[in-house]
Amino acid sequence: MKFDADRLISRNPSMWASFLRDWDRSLRAADHPATTRYNYLLAATQLCGFLGTFGHIRSGAGQDPLAVTKADIERFQVWMIETRSASTALNKHKSLQQFFSWLVAEEELDVSPLARVRQPRRKKKLIPIIGEDQTRKVLNTCDRRTFAGARDEAIIRMFANTGARLSEVADLEIHDIDMSLDTALYHGKGGKDRRVRFGPKTGRALSRYIRMRSQHRAAQLSHLWLAQKGAAHLSDNGIQMMLRRRGQAADVEHLHAHRWRHTYAHEWKRAGGDTGDLMVVLGWSSDEMPRHYGASAAAERAQETQARLRIGEDV
Repeated sequence: MKFDADRLISRNPSMWASFLRDWDRSLRAADHPATTRYNYLLAATQLCGFLGTFGHIRSGAGQDPLAVTKADIERFQVWMIETRSASTALNKHKSLQQFFSWLVAEEELDVSPLARVRQPRRKKKLIPIIGEDQTRKVLNTCDRRTFAGARDEAIIRMFANTGARLSEVADLEIHDIDMSLDTALYHGKGGKDRRVRFGPKTGRALSRYIRMRSQHRAAQLSHLWLAQKGAAHLSDNGIQMMLRRRGQAADVEHLHAHRWRHTYAHEWKRAGGDTGDLMVVLGWSSDEMPRHYGASAAAERAQETQARLRIGEDV
C-alpha cells in the first residue's frame, strides 16, 4: 500500500503535524509496513480533527497532542462507536496507544492519556463465509480470453485457494511466483514472509495470465498484477474495486477478499486440520486469530453434532 504520509500529516495543526512527522520517522526506522503507518497516522489525525471540531470541549487538545486528557480519549471513543462501530473504535484505541506510548518514550509525556482508558468491547460476530457456488459464479464473470478476465480469475483463485490477505496478493511480484513448484511467496504483516502452495486450477489460471502479461506494455514492471490499460500495476484498491464489480455482476453481495480468508479457515477447521499448521499457512503469530476466524466452523460443527445426537427428539 502506498500513501502520501506528509499529505495526511499536514492536515493537522502545526504542533500535531510536528509530532506526527517525528513519529512517522520512527515508524519507518522500525520498518513498520505502510499499511500500519497509515492506520496509525489516520487514527491520530481523526482524534485531532474530532478535538478541533468540538473545540468548545477541549480547544487546547485540538492544537497540541500533549494536552490530550483521558476524558478527551473517552469522548472520541464514544463518538467512534456511535458514528462507526465498536470494532472501529477498538482499532483506533490500539493505534492511539502506540502514538501516546511513543510520546512517553520520547519523554514528551509522563503518562499516556490512554493509561486508564478501557478498550471498547467489540461484539463477536460470525463472519459470513463464501460458498463454492458463489465463488464459481464470480469466476464465471471472468472471460479468460481477455487480459482483464485472465488476470481477475488468477487473483480470485489465489484468494480462494490460499486464504491470503488482500495486501499479500496485491503486493506479489512476478518473481514471487514459482511455476515449477506451484508456490507463491507472500510478504505478510511485520515483514514476515511465507511460501504457500497453490493447486492445479490456480496454477493454470496463473500460467494463462502470465503469458498474456508478457505481451502487456508494462511487462517490464516487477509487480505481478498489471492494470488493463496504461503502464501501471493494479493496486490493492484496484483489486477491491474489481471484486466489487465482479460481485455485482455475479449477484454476490458484499464480496471482498477477506471473505475467502475466513472461508479458508472455516473449511480447514471443519475438516479437522491442525491449528498450528493453519497459523503457518495464513501467516498468524497469535492463536487468537484462529479462534476468531474458526468461530463459524465451530458453530457449524456444533449444529451438525446437535442434529446427529437428536437430543430430546425421541421422547
